[in-house]
Amino acid sequence: MSEVLYLLTGPTAVGKSDWALAWAEAHGAEILSCDALQVYRGLDIGTAKPNAAEQARVPHLGLDLCDPARAFSVAEYRDYAVEVVRDARAHGRPLLVAGGSGFYLKCFFAPVADAVAVPPAVEAEVRALEACAGLPGLVERLRAASPAGTGAVDLRNPRRVARALARCLASGRSVPELAADFARRGTPFDHLEKHLVRLERSSADLAARIGARTRQMLRAGLVEEVRTLAEALRQNPAAAAGIGYRETLAWLDAGSRAPLAELEAQITRRTLQLVKKQRTWFRTQLPEHQVIQLKDRAIPDVTALFG
Repeated sequence: MSEVLYLLTGPTAVGKSDWALAWAEAHGAEILSCDALQVYRGLDIGTAKPNAAEQARVPHLGLDLCDPARAFSVAEYRDYAVEVVRDARAHGRPLLVAGGSGFYLKCFFAPVADAVAVPPAVEAEVRALEACAGLPGLVERLRAASPAGTGAVDLRNPRRVARALARCLASGRSVPELAADFARRGTPFDHLEKHLVRLERSSADLAARIGARTRQMLRAGLVEEVRTLAEALRQNPAAAAGIGYRETLAWLDAGSRAPLAELEAQITRRTLQLVKKQRTWFRTQLPEHQVIQLKDRAIPDVTALFG
């Protein structure tokens, strides 16, 4: 088997699932989800997770890997993907990575997590400093720990400053030194030939599809799904911030007093905002790739995919 990895991405609601299913079925392939919320058990409706019938048609991997109360990192996803790729190669099966989560997708092309292990004591020290001195205190300490400069760290973002400071303190190295080491690191997928395709639609078409999908999710029981998962979601800010989940949690917290149509509008609006960010990210963060412009809802012609 040729060492080829196929990857399919595109903005939310563009039609990736239909294309992925059709291509995988035609080629006897497996699908590895590249979605940062589909890894959580129980987050089904709000993530448009493949249903039982779709999973029966084609084996899907990368779903339901983690309890929703625990955050799942991009490094964990990368390590899981390494095992999936190894197993697919061992059994001679093509593998299609499909999804739109940027950092999950990027792990196939570039390093996404450094090798610095931050001890709990250092994490606690940084948290205590932030609680006592706030962002100015974090920035001052970072500059002292990294006299060679703070590089590309956004000094207005407390989370990023705290993360950079923790890594400097844990490693004894400066921000530029850590950045240089990170840039030199390869990925576990460097040996693979990668074929990447991005699906696109007109903004008007995509907006219509997003509105329809939001309505379908609410009809399918999104509110009840979130109600059931609320306690777990509150323990995991990454999952709770997912589109559909954050808005529904807020709606439930407010006593469900607002009309359901208002919740629908909020989810749709935030999804459209995400699409703008996704499109920018795809253009600036991914290597050169093929773009297929979709114009209708017809059954995918999989012969056009990957050339």
